[in-house]
Amino acid sequence: MPRIRKPDVCQPTGSAELAMLDVYMPMMKSSAIISAGRLGLFEALVDGPLTPQALAEKIHSSLRGTSTLVDFLVAIGYLEKHGDAFANTASTRRWFTSAGQVDYTPGLLWTHEAWAMMGSLAETVRKGEPEQTLWEAMIEKPHLGPLFSSYMGAFAADLGPDLLRHVPVSTAYRRLLDLGGSHGLHSIRFCQHYPQLDAVIVDMPSALTDTGPEIARAGLADRISLSPGTLQEHDWGADNDLVFYLSVAHNHSADENRLAIRQIGESMRPGGLLVIHEYLAETSLDALNAAFRLTLLLETGTQTHRHADYCDWLATAGFSAVERIDLEPREKGSLILARR
Repeated sequence: MPRIRKPDVCQPTGSAELAMLDVYMPMMKSSAIISAGRLGLFEALVDGPLTPQALAEKIHSSLRGTSTLVDFLVAIGYLEKHGDAFANTASTRRWFTSAGQVDYTPGLLWTHEAWAMMGSLAETVRKGEPEQTLWEAMIEKPHLGPLFSSYMGAFAADLGPDLLRHVPVSTAYRRLLDLGGSHGLHSIRFCQHYPQLDAVIVDMPSALTDTGPEIARAGLADRISLSPGTLQEHDWGADNDLVFYLSVAHNHSADENRLAIRQIGESMRPGGLLVIHEYLAETSLDALNAAFRLTLLLETGTQTHRHADYCDWLATAGFSAVERIDLEPREKGSLILARR
């Protein structure tokens, strides 16, 4: 069955005759999808259509509330009606259930937490920096670390096949350094695919809460180790063959990235490969990239960087043969590969 592409919600709006619809409808759409994730509604339909009554019982919710929610989810294309029953659309099953290609339900749960943070956007814009960074919030609310790591794990599951496809791993490579690897999925995937590799994952302690058990379940506890700490204060050794700096740079300033890339270079063996994944700041930002930069202003006070910036940092650190790979779909970002 061919997939029906949904309207591109990243495109600018502003065409509604009633201006508040541009605010009200996105709010209701997000709230409904997030609520479905929190209630386990999409997962409840993973085995097939259910009547509202059966669905309400399965998710332990009222019949009236469930019926009202599913009617709206049908209207926005996330559910479909089969007679008196409701079912996931092919896209919903693919992205928000355990039966799909990637289950982004952790992203819905994270967005529920991030919703409250967005309330301080006006104050952040006025001040030019966050009232409280995401990392400070994780210390104050310890449950945020594992939740964010779970969300990044879903993204890693989606990005993983692209990395295996585009990242060449020499048979001579032995040690993988995974910076900001939290969930551990990239290290697990590469160690499973390349039996000569061992890996070390560096991340904040709060992001590594569930990583050890995940590594153990994969049967790789003897090949993947955890090294809690910040990127600014860490000894990465001097024998790394392959280094992952994936979706990390946007959380740091230009000076911090320049220093990190220099330290990465110093920790690598000759002929080693650095792999950067990022959303690059282009001359003309599309709606998605502009939204991401606004999110970074709010959550970390940082921003995305230009491809030319990375090339400059890499050249200064002694890297060569820099290659840029723009992933498809473009919403996945870009890879930058550089040889030491």
